[in-house]
Amino acid sequence: MLRWISLFLLLLTGRAEAAETSALTIDTSKGPQHFTVELATTPAQMELGLMYRRNLPADAGMLFLYPDEETVAFWMKNTLIPLDMLFIGADGHIRRIAERTVPLSTTPISSVDPVRAVLEINGGTSERLGIKPGDMVHSAPLGNGE
Repeated sequence: MLRWISLFLLLLTGRAEAAETSALTIDTSKGPQHFTVELATTPAQMELGLMYRRNLPADAGMLFLYPDEETVAFWMKNTLIPLDMLFIGADGHIRRIAERTVPLSTTPISSVDPVRAVLEINGGTSERLGIKPGDMVHSAPLGNGE
């Protein structure tokens, strides 16, 4: 009940803005992997993230964009599905992957090093598609895509 009240308050205050979407491609050893991602660029969008969602299409995700590289930390509070978190440097390369993060956990998940973006996709997708640290991410919002 409390989560619904929280979500209602977010909607009421206008903090749950509709996110813009963008194409994103990851170059892997298995070939290019294509996604359509929601962009989280405002503090409100970043705060809400993928909370309260019961599912996410296989080729979807959310890209959190920062103006400059910084060390970031995420948690899974109010997130109902496991996610893979891909921490992406300013050069577009994946620096670290936190795989199959635990739903509802409040344990911080750190980028460890400064990053320009974080991509959240369904848990297990990185392993299934062969996505690894060092792979290149292309997306217009990162400044290196179509």
